[in-house]
Amino acid sequence: MLLGYVFTVLFIIIFECTLSTYMLCYAGNGVINIMLTQQPKHYGITSPISLALPKDSDVELTRKLCEALKPYGVFEEELELQRRILVLGKLNTLVKEWIREISEKKNLPASLIENVGGKIFTFGSYRLGVHTKGADIDALCVAPRHVDRSDFFTSFYEKLKEQEEVKDLRAVEEAFVPVIKLSFDGIEIDILFARLALQTIPESLDLRDDGLLKNLDIRCIRSLNGCRVTDEILHLVPNIENFRLTLRAIKLWAKRHNIYSNILGFLGGVSWAMLVARTCQLYPNAVASTLVHKFFLVFSKWEWPNPVLLKQPEECNLNLQVWDPRVTPSDRYHLMPIITPAYPQQNSTYNVSASTRTVMIEEFKQGLAITDEIMLNKADWSKLFEAPNFFQKYKHYIVLLASAPTEKLHLEWVGLVESKIRILVGNLEKNDFITLAHVNPQSFPGPKNDNTFTMWVIGIVFKKMEGSENLNVDLTYDIQSFTDTVYRQAISSKMFEPDMKITAMHVKRKQLHQLLPNFVIQKRRKHSTDGVRFITDTSLDLSLDGDSSMSVPSPTALSKTFATSFSVAVINPKSYISIQFIFIECSSHAVTQSALTKACKAKKKKNIRTKTAGCRL
Repeated sequence: MLLGYVFTVLFIIIFECTLSTYMLCYAGNGVINIMLTQQPKHYGITSPISLALPKDSDVELTRKLCEALKPYGVFEEELELQRRILVLGKLNTLVKEWIREISEKKNLPASLIENVGGKIFTFGSYRLGVHTKGADIDALCVAPRHVDRSDFFTSFYEKLKEQEEVKDLRAVEEAFVPVIKLSFDGIEIDILFARLALQTIPESLDLRDDGLLKNLDIRCIRSLNGCRVTDEILHLVPNIENFRLTLRAIKLWAKRHNIYSNILGFLGGVSWAMLVARTCQLYPNAVASTLVHKFFLVFSKWEWPNPVLLKQPEECNLNLQVWDPRVTPSDRYHLMPIITPAYPQQNSTYNVSASTRTVMIEEFKQGLAITDEIMLNKADWSKLFEAPNFFQKYKHYIVLLASAPTEKLHLEWVGLVESKIRILVGNLEKNDFITLAHVNPQSFPGPKNDNTFTMWVIGIVFKKMEGSENLNVDLTYDIQSFTDTVYRQAISSKMFEPDMKITAMHVKRKQLHQLLPNFVIQKRRKHSTDGVRFITDTSLDLSLDGDSSMSVPSPTALSKTFATSFSVAVINPKSYISIQFIFIECSSHAVTQSALTKACKAKKKKNIRTKTAGCRL
């Protein structure tokens, strides 16, 4: 009877214990030996792939990885790090002073004012511990319930303006996530604001507490999200130092390979961090050299669109929208979902397109091949960080050029155009004759380094058409719908000014050196010497060796509406492909689809001739 009771109790202990395993051995004569073995903490939503401990060779490869990273400036000097800590300390003191001043103005009790608090939190690369030399700091100002957002953008803004160390101060109050941007003693800082439903803000406040989201407006929830996600990531990795070194290597690799940009449809910093964190969970005892290799192994074989999750999503009953394809139909179309671990869970990669996913998966596979060689001591880490020549990779490119009359207007205009380039990539992907549109995340200055011009380059792969002749590839609507979107938003947000323009050009590989700075193009072979002319108000010819071009002027009032078509015959041994753009100047305040349709009809009626020239596929 007693023996049965003992077995019952031990059975319950075994199933309730999550951190230890009890092994029972019956030794006879009613004696039970109990052996307690410690189990490692479980990370992630699945069991680890391997618990193998690092070998001496792994440690040596990690040392070599550190050495390979140093020339790229990914490690900050100790003095610079201390300077950042000092600047954040000053900023934190300013926040506390400001909140006390606001509290006094609002006649709060003296006892409450003394302990009202307020705090600066950091997030992003600085909080993760992977910031590079000269990188900015993402910060969050957390205030108690009696401090309004309007106070932050008025009295705190004025307080910052009074500080001698503060330069380039600007407020972006109407942004999706409102922010104050500044340079504090030479360090760029972006400060968000969140008001919590608390009377005071204690120093020990943990922003991961979901209860803090109760009764908050959506802007405060968005502002808190960065800190909450960053803190969750750090709590969900087995070894923070191994995670950090691995993330430094992966971020450098992604930037060198032109796949680091959330806004253009690749992955941003938080997405790369989550992929590395998932790798760490699957190989919890591995050092950085092994983790880099396993990163490429895991994600070159990942079956997208299966989501990457660091933890099981939790429901907090706060009625906030979370990523859930079972409930939200649009979530089912996300191509490469990487889900943030903090409530409300979101997909950090909703901008990824078919082309950008294809490019990234190919890079994962190439990264695996290179790290396979490194693991076998057949290659050095420097090979992983060699930048591929984007401008030799494709035979055809589309060059976008954004221009504005002044430098100040140009900064705003470029920001808007860049945020919409992924729409153009999506349009091109839908074209039946295009298999890939790869935008280079790096932008370039315009002719003669003019600060009122910025260029982006998109590599294009056309489908190889068997047995077809004189095939027409019309990109007019693809580009026109993109420019329509940009102009409509510029007008609706009241940022549009006359002479803000977008120009699109189809360019052959051998002609890129005529448009881009010399240091960008590696001149591996003799280039074409044909001249390049940019469009002006009196010229519609933007052709490069006869290639097609399209300039969409600003939607200002013009005296008439007219259209002209340019085309280029792209020759290969089996087929002829003509790429067409239609140039439109519209008298309305937006370049509309109806105007385009009328212009096309007018072209057919008047039988306007097109210019053609050849280039090999």
